[in-house]
Amino acid sequence: MSIISKDISKAAQLLSAGDIIAIPTETVYGLAGNIFNENAIRQIFKTKERPLFNPLIVHIAKNRALTTVARHVPEKAQQLADAFWPGPLTLVLKKQDVIPDIVTAGKDTVAVRVPNHNVTQDLLKRLDFPIAAPSANPFGSISPTKAAHVDHYFKTKIKMVLDGGACHKGIESTIIGFEDDQPIIYRLGAISLEAIEKAIGKIALKNTDNNTPNAPGMLDRHYAPSTPTIRSNRIMEDVLKHKGKRIGVLTFMQVVQHESIEKHIVLSKSGHLEEAMAQLYDALHQLDSLNLDLIITEIFPDHDLGKSINDRLKRATYSS
Repeated sequence: MSIISKDISKAAQLLSAGDIIAIPTETVYGLAGNIFNENAIRQIFKTKERPLFNPLIVHIAKNRALTTVARHVPEKAQQLADAFWPGPLTLVLKKQDVIPDIVTAGKDTVAVRVPNHNVTQDLLKRLDFPIAAPSANPFGSISPTKAAHVDHYFKTKIKMVLDGGACHKGIESTIIGFEDDQPIIYRLGAISLEAIEKAIGKIALKNTDNNTPNAPGMLDRHYAPSTPTIRSNRIMEDVLKHKGKRIGVLTFMQVVQHESIEKHIVLSKSGHLEEAMAQLYDALHQLDSLNLDLIITEIFPDHDLGKSINDRLKRATYSS
């Protein structure tokens, strides 16, 4: 029996009762629970098999609710919120005392954003509490951008996936923290580095921490298919190197043909990085479902949203 539903009222009832459900956002689907219900938050960590040292992102309905979860908002944080909310930007700010430590991994900061998705906006407006919503996938695996992805992962573990269609951004939010009130990018995401710098000027990048991450998505290995996956600047050379294996290929614009290629997905025939980003995770889900021996992904142009796509692919193919 499918757990996928479009019933926003039912979703609100389940969350209010302390259950966890999956919700759509413009980035990826999230596994949501009431931030003030410790049992619900623990269930998120347990269901995802997510380590407790990795903080969650708090989702609020509107910009003006920011001060209910954050006690200090630097000037550049407010500028970013004004420029990009609702949208795929997460700010890491000093938290209000009411925010439970389990949500923030014991840190004195909270990650917060205002999602830009009409279904989840409707849901949030029906609730009298913010929700925590990390990606609705087992820890480290490919993030879900369709309700069916979540259903595949958690069919027997959660009561509902609130269906909002395919996520139109397709990768996670950009995360920005503040050290001495100066902004730092903790995770590249669906808003490009260039767009951020256009809004507030130059910004530092510190997006890897395997021990006590300040934000989600900072671990070396993340967003990974179960199929062995490599990145390549020379797709055909690597196909020939692994001749005889069943290979899946993922490219930006390039079309590659060889008898060893079982499945080839081109993310944007017109060369649009935003289109490629929106299709990325769904393409990885498709390839990962085919019992291939190997997935080979192209390295993308390292500018604009290509940086964010490369970040995801680098973590998806990382091996220690």
